[in-house]
Amino acid sequence: MSEENITFESLALKKPLDKMTTKELRELCINKMPLIAGVSGMDKAAIIANVKEYLGIVEEEGSVSPYKDQIITIKGQIKTMREDKLKIESRKDRSLLRRKINKLKKRTRAMARAV
Repeated sequence: MSEENITFESLALKKPLDKMTTKELRELCINKMPLIAGVSGMDKAAIIANVKEYLGIVEEEGSVSPYKDQIITIKGQIKTMREDKLKIESRKDRSLLRRKINKLKKRTRAMARAV
């Protein structure tokens, strides 16, 4: 395999670069991208940056989540619910409110990942 025609698709990776371990990234560079030198002494961020530069992958910096406004409103709801939870004396009502807060937290995390 020639070094000039290596593409991201030709590597046939099983998981994204960000999810790979440092050891896996080093093996990838040593075996398939010999033009990247000094991989054994680099940390994960440096290896990923070099691989992306080698493959010509350009990252969009400053990309904002399309759900940012929704996330902010939900976090506001969570804050008010937490304040209300402190005022409630019934154990059952506090438990219900706690569960609602937990669901909203999960929803905001899912929205943030959906980018």
